[in-house]
Amino acid sequence: MYQYDAIDQRLVDERAAQFREQVRRRLAGELTDLEFKPLRLMNGLYLQLHAYMLRIAIPYGTLSSRQMRRLAEIGRRYDKDYGHFTTRQNIQFNWIKLENTPDILDALAEVEMHAIQTSGNCIRNVTADQYAGVVAGEVEDPRIYAEVLRQWSTLHPEFSFLPRKFKIAISGAFPDRAAVKTHDIGLFIKRNGKGEVGFEVLAGGGQGRTPVIAQTVRDFVPKAELLAYLESIMRVYNLMGRRDNIYKARIKILVQSLGIEKFRALVEEDYAASRDSGSPLPDAEIARIAAFFMPPAYERIETPVRAFEAARFENREFARWVQNNVVAHKRPGYAIAVVSLKPEGGVPGDASSDQMDAIADLADEFSGGEVRVTHEQNLVLPNVRQDALHALWQKLSKHGLATPNLNLITDIIACPGLDYCALANARSIPIAQRIQERFADRERQELLGELRIKISGCINACGHHHVGHIGILGVDKQGEEFYQLSLGGSADENASVGKILGKGFPAEQVPDAIEKLIATYLDHRTDGEKFIDTYRRIGIEPFKERVYAAG
Repeated sequence: MYQYDAIDQRLVDERAAQFREQVRRRLAGELTDLEFKPLRLMNGLYLQLHAYMLRIAIPYGTLSSRQMRRLAEIGRRYDKDYGHFTTRQNIQFNWIKLENTPDILDALAEVEMHAIQTSGNCIRNVTADQYAGVVAGEVEDPRIYAEVLRQWSTLHPEFSFLPRKFKIAISGAFPDRAAVKTHDIGLFIKRNGKGEVGFEVLAGGGQGRTPVIAQTVRDFVPKAELLAYLESIMRVYNLMGRRDNIYKARIKILVQSLGIEKFRALVEEDYAASRDSGSPLPDAEIARIAAFFMPPAYERIETPVRAFEAARFENREFARWVQNNVVAHKRPGYAIAVVSLKPEGGVPGDASSDQMDAIADLADEFSGGEVRVTHEQNLVLPNVRQDALHALWQKLSKHGLATPNLNLITDIIACPGLDYCALANARSIPIAQRIQERFADRERQELLGELRIKISGCINACGHHHVGHIGILGVDKQGEEFYQLSLGGSADENASVGKILGKGFPAEQVPDAIEKLIATYLDHRTDGEKFIDTYRRIGIEPFKERVYAAG
């Protein structure tokens, strides 16, 4: 993984020292809350319902075991002994005291971490496929270019005060696991007709109040031109994006208002005029960054791995975990192990400090000291020998981290909701827990197959409800919490925005409504058909009729 150089380290050290002085001035009354707000937001510090929340950047979701241990230490010392992993591959601590924040930033800087650009109208944490570099079928490792984009975008002088926040995602393989089409800019690494590697560039995706799927701006941009081309997109947005209305300031609104053809023409016009002065991306720089992401020294392993096959045959629960939570690795004899943060009755995405320490230890023992954070609020150990999977599973089980539910109905994405967030209209966590409890039977989960439920406590869509196979949105109805259901959303390469089913439900009725949706699916599905495929084939009406039927 990438290692800081002197420039990186100086930047985070100086930012931490700067913020320490700003906090001192705030605590001394030299800065008002209004004056302090933009300063804290530039350092990922939000004021929520009960305390400050600190969002820490995890670029493209990659952590070392040392960094994971530091996060565990922060949770134990400065929070309530846990952290919350997010859909942007970051981590949040929800119970931070202002006076402790400078010490936390210093502790992060010691392990090459920070909270820069996790808030504010800037380019946020660049995200990528959680299986990057280890999954079969990649054109190239997207982490290389995510790191290039991180360095390019950090405190970029032209794009530090954009009309609104700006999010970029990149994928090097299909299926798309980085939700590329739901981002302000999405990048697919691809080959052109000549076999050259470059990027399909999309723009104008997003969720929130106006969910939109991104559209292609240019089908192929060569590697060397990537940064210059993105600067043209950013310049068009920076110049033309609305600043008079926060709800209409995202690039998706600009693309919609202009139309993709006009937007594309403006980008190409800017690019033609500025490409020679734009930021270059020479082969030597790509090679320099790529050197940090060289694969480990894999051993030659004879397959099939007999010890692994025997353990899977002899232990049904281990076999279930392998079936659901282990992903094929590009190297024979190795595996990608997904660590579920979705136990029955738990809070989706939460990990205790003890669990984070345990994961760090397991990463050292089984996966070369590396951990990945997924867009689904789970964790990944990317390089596990197949003959070590049984031992890993046993140790994960001891720490409550072996729930075998990846992409099943209980693998729910949920934002913190009204339990923490000042913007939320309703609670998300209790709804997720009720659904988990209702569908706790593991055989039933497997019978239903892939089914992605996503829950947001408000229209800002931090839980990505718009792109859930079943989306759940919390709304305020005359002072009561209600939940609106949507169907047919997807965040993969066939991305789609879900359609609202109908009127909302009080919290206690949500699990029953989900039951009726599931019953409709089972009645109509063909052999091997997933929920999303059945929905796309039969449409929303059969689901609506069942859910709202009298009696």
